[in-house]
Amino acid sequence: MLELIILSLHFFMCFLISVVIWCGSKDMDLHSSSKETVEMEPDAPVYVGKEDDIKKSQRITTKVNDREIVIFYHEGKFYAMDSHCYHAGGPLHLGEIEDINGQPCIICPWHKYKITLETGEGLYQAVNPMEQSPTPRWQSKGVKQRIHKVTVDNGNVYVSPPDLSVSFDSDYYADRCKNNGDFAMEK
Repeated sequence: MLELIILSLHFFMCFLISVVIWCGSKDMDLHSSSKETVEMEPDAPVYVGKEDDIKKSQRITTKVNDREIVIFYHEGKFYAMDSHCYHAGGPLHLGEIEDINGQPCIICPWHKYKITLETGEGLYQAVNPMEQSPTPRWQSKGVKQRIHKVTVDNGNVYVSPPDLSVSFDSDYYADRCKNNGDFAMEK
């Protein structure tokens, strides 16, 4: 019987200690002055790098609110989008940039899908069989890839978190990567 009382007291003390630690750590997080923890508003732009560094490398991948994105610097402008292609999750940071119909587009290295850097619109070539000499023309599939707003302030580059109230095809792979880490897809 005495052993049961001692065991009960031991479990009760462990419970109290864990409650004190749990409450104390929450209090520390709220009042911490650590330089590594930056409390920001949920919709506030997130610092992603130095302007000169990104210009030099032409592209970087980073995470904004646990979402992997790629930032491109092309012909004097910054662009940001989900880093995995909407079609099959291909690594867009490895793609080539081409001008298609006057629009800079990233070409997915896996299946050659073309995505405009400005809008995230998917493009494809099609012919009108009703024409006497059908000529391929670029057509839109609609906006498929989530893009992100980029701002530059005093040499620092920021990306605004996405508005998740609107969904895009690329969200599937962005969520899959966020929840399961990188994934291997067959080409």
